[in-house]
Amino acid sequence: MKKKQEQARGRPDFLLLILTLLLVGFGLVMVFSASSNIAVVSDKFGRDAFYFVKRQLLFAGVGTIGLFLLMNISYERYKKLFFLYFIFVIILLILVPIVGVERNGAKSWLGIGTFGIQPTEFAKLAIILYLGRLITKKGEKFRDFKRGLLPVYVIVGLVCSLIMLQPDLGSCLILAMCAGIMIIAGGSNLKQVFYSGIMISLVVALAVSISITVAPEKWGYRIDRFTSFLHPLENYKTSGYHLSHSLFALGHGGFSGAGFGAGVQKLHYLPYPYNDFIFAVIAEELGFIGSLLFLACYLLFIWRGLIIALRCPDLYGTVVGTGVISLIAIQAIINIGGVTGIMPITGVPLPLISYGGSSLLVTLASVGILLSISRISHPKETTNPRTR
Repeated sequence: MKKKQEQARGRPDFLLLILTLLLVGFGLVMVFSASSNIAVVSDKFGRDAFYFVKRQLLFAGVGTIGLFLLMNISYERYKKLFFLYFIFVIILLILVPIVGVERNGAKSWLGIGTFGIQPTEFAKLAIILYLGRLITKKGEKFRDFKRGLLPVYVIVGLVCSLIMLQPDLGSCLILAMCAGIMIIAGGSNLKQVFYSGIMISLVVALAVSISITVAPEKWGYRIDRFTSFLHPLENYKTSGYHLSHSLFALGHGGFSGAGFGAGVQKLHYLPYPYNDFIFAVIAEELGFIGSLLFLACYLLFIWRGLIIALRCPDLYGTVVGTGVISLIAIQAIINIGGVTGIMPITGVPLPLISYGGSSLLVTLASVGILLSISRISHPKETTNPRTR
């Protein structure tokens, strides 16, 4: 039996693996370009031009090891292990408002020495694994609202509620969208999803309105930043400052770019150029051509991940794989959309590219699970072609 199981597992999808490593490598290069000028003039960072890239390289190394480990573990084992991971993440989310570190108006971090972890990033993968198991376990019952959709909404609502205590509206929206895609991939009743989605949206809108009324000093500036993308230059000195400089970067890059390392907006004009606005640095230094090549590589990565999920013969693999690639795609769309002024800025990192240890670790672990799924999607040839 064991031998048959080993034969059933084929090779991983090498195209996805190569694209992942290429994107991580490109991200390290761009993190250095975006952060070196900031780090070298600051005592906080030891005046070390390589401060950020060295830390990112450490997480990239750990994450890559995790990717290869998870890639070689049958994804079906996560059906049993997901619950321990989920409980661990819930504990971390509960601890964040109590002992967390506040940065940029949100208490989203747990400090460990000079490093910090963001439990919200780990919660994204926890939700994917939990929902994957819950949806497939329900089977045909999943099409029933009370026995199918309602338990999913309770789990997602619990995690989103804990995240909103930080508060982090962007991550809640990402989790909700990712869960919605997984629900559809799991074969839910689309009418139930549509009507319940409207009801949930109304409840969320009401809750945000009440929060703004009760605590305007806490929520006012967040709403201003959320709506500033409509007229960024009119609010240049206030809520539109970030987006204005991002658009300046895109304009300066033009068709061919200013050249690697020659960007101007990263020089203390563009806030967090190595994180939330790293795509603006890419566009300014590499121009339209470089940005287009980067986006083509990214789209190929997402397309390949989606193909792997859809080809999996097992519903659990399909749902989890769809959740993983949807999570990455949604974050990329929101990040690039915010940087280019197409949608509100929510402070979401660009997966595999932006500086951030927690995000990089979780993304690489998620890709490792996706590669494990690909080993079923692409089974080995068990028949010798010479004997056919």
